[in-house]
Amino acid sequence: MLKGHDRVISAYNPGWSAPDIHDQYLKGASAIVEAANAAHSWLLVVGGAGSLEIAPGVQLVDTPDFPAEWKQGALAARDGLTALRRETTLDWRFVSPPVFLEPGEKRGSYRLGGDQVLFSGDKPAGITVGDLADGVLNEAETPAHLRQRFTLGY
Repeated sequence: MLKGHDRVISAYNPGWSAPDIHDQYLKGASAIVEAANAAHSWLLVVGGAGSLEIAPGVQLVDTPDFPAEWKQGALAARDGLTALRRETTLDWRFVSPPVFLEPGEKRGSYRLGGDQVLFSGDKPAGITVGDLADGVLNEAETPAHLRQRFTLGY
């Protein structure tokens, strides 16, 4: 029950080792959307980088080198984002971490992007968990991406 909460942040993942991660993720994500709608809250979903475009029209999850152990979870997050984009009543946001997410404290300086992988030179960008959390909190405190996906990285 989310009644009385105006903002919901979801980092739901049934676990990378779940044999039916795709279906579990979509079932859980749907329940979270339903609960946020019922509570008249807005929702920020922390998704994955797999659905970011690595080249025009080519999502990272669809490339041959995408790690097999993360593929079903990435496909589920992509399908969850597709479902959010069809949402007509919920105020939602979806943040995709960059390709490289690493342990570490907040540095306080990163770039924002949209549907494409951010690059640092010729390599995909990374970010620390501390700065990812900072980006999520910034969006919660000062919403700027209504019904959009955004990404961030150095």
